[in-house]
Amino acid sequence: MGFRKAAQFVCGAAGVAVVAAASTSASQRRRDGGLNTAAASWSHGTGWDNNWDKREPISLIKPNQKSKEVPEDHTTQLDNYKVKATRHIFLIRHSQYELSASTDKDRVLTALGREQAELTGQRLASLGLNYDILIHSSMTRAKETATIIRKYLPGLEMMSCDLLREGAPIEPDPPVSHWKPEAMQYHEDGARIEAAFRRYIHRADLKQQNDSYEVIVCHANVIRYFVCRALQFPPEGWLRMCLNNGSITWLTIRPNGRVALRTLGDTGFMPPDKLTR
Repeated sequence: MGFRKAAQFVCGAAGVAVVAAASTSASQRRRDGGLNTAAASWSHGTGWDNNWDKREPISLIKPNQKSKEVPEDHTTQLDNYKVKATRHIFLIRHSQYELSASTDKDRVLTALGREQAELTGQRLASLGLNYDILIHSSMTRAKETATIIRKYLPGLEMMSCDLLREGAPIEPDPPVSHWKPEAMQYHEDGARIEAAFRRYIHRADLKQQNDSYEVIVCHANVIRYFVCRALQFPPEGWLRMCLNNGSITWLTIRPNGRVALRTLGDTGFMPPDKLTR
């Protein structure tokens, strides 16, 4: 399907270009007033932005090459640019891992973390959906979680992506005293995570005929930022939410661009003694 090829493309050499572009725009926004200015440009307090993903039909029509204007009678053209399918995106937080390890390679899942991943995989399988792809962050804990989940979704294509790695998306508001990354980390991670959002969170491709069900295994900061951006809430509010390990967050994106949050950090399928954050 179209989104598979696009995902594979961006996680190769093109991913560097996407991050570079986002980083450049982030630098410009800082010169224009800092991170809060960037957040304000993404969230619309006056109402829902129908063209939030730049895929509204009217914005896809190519203007007349001579006049550079969109023709007045473009009803037929609009029909050709209307999305037909709904995308269901399951954002899975990785399972519990060895926090004491000093390198990503050694931050493997704990025994409890492997149990959590098993439970998450069983839950996804029990929904009876025809999943299209499983994408995971390239960090060890996400890869191991995805590998266990895939046992319950046999034959599902699995792909790794650097854009989905954990990081500091944007300075949180209100600030917290126990976690204060350097400004450079926000500058670098923020551009990358925003690039990941633009790559994976949008309405379906025009060529997509059937609804899709995609699983993305990544990290709490990334997921919380995605949710704020998708719902057009102020993105600096991402740290006001908490997600358990192995939790399922389900976003639905309709053909008209409407976004619904069906579940946020669901772990109701896990016994209480298996829950960790």
